[in-house]
Amino acid sequence: MKMNIVNPATRAIIAAVEQDDQQSLDSKYSTLKEGQKEWAAVPLQNRIDILQTYSKLLAENIESLAKTLTDEVGKPLQQSRNEINGSISRIAWLTQHAEKYLADEIMNAAAGMTELIRYEPLGVVCNISAWNYPYLVGTNVFVPALLAGNAVFYKPSEHATLTGLHIERLLKEAGVPENVFQVAIGGAATGDKLLSLPLDGYFFTGSYKTGKYIYEKVAPKMVPCQCELGGKDPLYVTNDVEDIIAVAAGTADGAFYNNGQSCCAVERIYVHEKVYEAYVDAFVKEVASWKIGNPLEDGIYIGAISRDSQLAFLEQQVADALQKGAKLLTGGKRIEGDGYFFEPTVLTNVDHSMLVMREESFGPIIGIMKVSNDEEALQLMNDTSYGLTASVYSLNRERAEDILAATDAGTGYWNCCDRVSAALPWSGRKHSGFGATLSHAGIRAFTQPKAFHLRG
Repeated sequence: MKMNIVNPATRAIIAAVEQDDQQSLDSKYSTLKEGQKEWAAVPLQNRIDILQTYSKLLAENIESLAKTLTDEVGKPLQQSRNEINGSISRIAWLTQHAEKYLADEIMNAAAGMTELIRYEPLGVVCNISAWNYPYLVGTNVFVPALLAGNAVFYKPSEHATLTGLHIERLLKEAGVPENVFQVAIGGAATGDKLLSLPLDGYFFTGSYKTGKYIYEKVAPKMVPCQCELGGKDPLYVTNDVEDIIAVAAGTADGAFYNNGQSCCAVERIYVHEKVYEAYVDAFVKEVASWKIGNPLEDGIYIGAISRDSQLAFLEQQVADALQKGAKLLTGGKRIEGDGYFFEPTVLTNVDHSMLVMREESFGPIIGIMKVSNDEEALQLMNDTSYGLTASVYSLNRERAEDILAATDAGTGYWNCCDRVSAALPWSGRKHSGFGATLSHAGIRAFTQPKAFHLRG
């Protein structure tokens, strides 16, 4: 059965692709099962060379790849280029450090006994990926998985299918064998079928609801399952910041980049009462300066929302906040026209009774709340079922680190936000998921350690 690919900026159908059924998925799995052992036997340096070639192909084809990405998900063209360049940067770190973290690790060698750890591949792993950053979140999984000697069954989001097919094409052009990387095409039903296959690990990026479903469904298999889920990421602006305009601009970008459709986007802001008025004024002026429209046009900062259903969800959050006493400073509604556009929205007089301060928005909407001191800010920052990132803006590093150390989140930011580094683990707590990608932890996540006791 064909699946239509819709451009969210125009509602036009840009392609129709054949979805996988159970028979085709079974066949692809058998292909991967056959190819994995041969791939694991390929010298690591050869696997590294192939992934570095893939990275070069991304760079060589960046304009056409960015155009497809923008057409599929609605993000501005420059942000699509930025994503692909970010993927290239992550591949560089992963390939440069693969040998170090995949090599045998001698733990003890004395009195005729050598004790070492060998990092063996899991086997055939499943990567159920996301639409908001398909290159980046895909790179976090399939690159280290392939480096470690695994075969990969890759399911791109149905909203980023064409990008997923580009990824497959370039990986194979770079030298990844046909029987080592296969793509599963379709929506939720296709993903559900993958859960029934005897795969050796599941790596999912997406919502808490879907992650919980996947985790429960595959638990009886007793195989690794990592879930990179959403967030309701807090940011606190203390009273000692000096350049309010710069802080407001940087944090507004952290909240609204990619239309706020980022797992680590700033989702709620707390501002010390002494700088609150100045900060809100500068924040709204920054938001008002952005250009909204056709994501293929130069200078556009706010493109289309990727999914039509999200527009009603955002309207519900705004209506709930206003009904409970929030003040709307700008935005608040969808933009009429052919595409799925929503005005950048800033709400004040908010509190934690409102959905906008509790539920993941995943859109261009932010609530800003006044606080009287660090203790109040910290209490509110931790008042969430999520735990992905937290940010503090302050002149005092010790003060910021103390607050960040007390937050229950996988990542802390001081005077920055909404960023990911390949050198550091990307992990969540509570409803933001578990397990880690990136860093040495994210390379070894795709291995199973074997202990060797060698006498002689």
